[in-house]
Amino acid sequence: MQSHSFKSARLSKPWEQLQDLAKHSWSLADLFAKDNERTTRFSTQAGELYMDYSKQCIDETVLSTLLDLAESCDLSGRIKALMRGAMVNTSEERAALHTALRLPQTAKLQVGEQNVVTDVHNSLLQVEHLSRRIRNGTWRGFSGKAITDVVNIGVGGSDLGPLMAATALDEWSDTDIMVHFVSNMDGSQLDNLLKRLNAETTLFIISSKSFGTVDTLSNAKTALSWLLATAKRRAGSEDSVLRRHFIGISANNEKMSAWGIHPEHQLQLWDWVGGRFSLWSAIGLAIAVRIGMSQFRELLAGAHSMDEHFAHTDFADNLPVLLGLLAVWNSTFLQIHAHTVLPYDGRLSYLPSYLTQLEMESNGKSVTHDGTRVDYNTCPILWGEIGSDAQHAFYQLLHQGTQHVSCDFIACVRHYSDELQNASLQNQHELSLSNCLAQSRVLAFGNAAIVEEASACAADKYKHYRGNQPSTTLLLDKLTPHSLGSLIALYEHKVYVMASIWDINPFDQWGVEMGKQMAETVYHALQQDSSDQFDSSTNQLLAHIKQLS
Repeated sequence: MQSHSFKSARLSKPWEQLQDLAKHSWSLADLFAKDNERTTRFSTQAGELYMDYSKQCIDETVLSTLLDLAESCDLSGRIKALMRGAMVNTSEERAALHTALRLPQTAKLQVGEQNVVTDVHNSLLQVEHLSRRIRNGTWRGFSGKAITDVVNIGVGGSDLGPLMAATALDEWSDTDIMVHFVSNMDGSQLDNLLKRLNAETTLFIISSKSFGTVDTLSNAKTALSWLLATAKRRAGSEDSVLRRHFIGISANNEKMSAWGIHPEHQLQLWDWVGGRFSLWSAIGLAIAVRIGMSQFRELLAGAHSMDEHFAHTDFADNLPVLLGLLAVWNSTFLQIHAHTVLPYDGRLSYLPSYLTQLEMESNGKSVTHDGTRVDYNTCPILWGEIGSDAQHAFYQLLHQGTQHVSCDFIACVRHYSDELQNASLQNQHELSLSNCLAQSRVLAFGNAAIVEEASACAADKYKHYRGNQPSTTLLLDKLTPHSLGSLIALYEHKVYVMASIWDINPFDQWGVEMGKQMAETVYHALQQDSSDQFDSSTNQLLAHIKQLS
């Protein structure tokens, strides 16, 4: 596999210029007062997504210098390397080909000896075949009854991506089959769910790239025990339960077979698909079951349209490039260490959690591709919530706290557009949109946002809103499988842009591994009568747990 030579932006002239520009006293109120054309210049659109970034603390000089910064690290070359399957995941010596998962069948991409497009579409055909059998009732459980519930067992990208998309697109569902998601290793999610399900009509999808993740396999083992207990009373065999109630999705066929997954019910992943970038693959089976394969293909098509925009659009109008550069400006140069995602649409309730993993697991790094420790800030802390709920939770901090926080506001322009739908719902949608625009305005301009009350508020120290919190607003024409695909791909590519500027690898996650390894050692110690092999705090906590067990 061809590797890519990475060029660093750290010692470039644009980096130095941005450091100087960041020292300026940036006031959004002043920037808007001086420039009547600001909003026109600092907004752009790609397909169904409109982006207004005029409320960022930038001017023409900053934007121009950020674009120069992108050129200084050969961002265009890095994008081409990503798309063609070069070795951009340097620490694991792999490509990162999530974009290939949504290539049309007519495309061509050869990586080494692998015809990637053919393999991807063969896998999608298998997803289509299995999801159709489940949806049309021909897939039967051990007692001969049709499946009514599908449970996706996974963690991280094998859970958050399908959960987020299936929830967002639930109104597109045309089946009575319910889809559930289980990730927590302590068993509480699964325990509560199994109490409500019928073992004879429940199908489990075990999603694990390695098929060795303890969180996932512990839940799968419990699910199998539950099924076997019921099957035993119905004269069902273990072989019948495994064949009729489990589908496996993994890059490790050998481990799937050893666990008991029937070969025809094993769906393929590849080592060049990172978990947090995998919902487009067979990992999206639960989505396909819920909304149908045609709509799942629309999700892929929406992502592909953003891939094309990212690959071919001039950086000055390129949504992922601009979003990524603005994030670098805020985190690295303006020293804003927190970022929040605020969707004003209840259907996007899991989007902040999904993006938390996507950004922080990808870019929470402190060494460059060659192993050099960075001397600048990389990924900020990211969190979020549905906007209307967040207003009653943490907006107090955004408006009057001491922390600078950058924000992404996300909303859909059209919802409940059917004339037969309740006019009250349309009114609620307009209230939500109004709150979205109002909050971004007050965060930007503070007391000055309401001119007639500015002087009164200024006199009352408890009602002072300082403003100057930068934000970007993303408007979707309407939430559809296609537009959701575009939105998710936009953030995937934003992550890659940020990583390119910082010269870090966004496709590994070594920081996750040591804790899992240590957990195995602690687990064995927990089974012993006594243990003093750890630090005094861990030893004391173990002793307390054992005393109460």
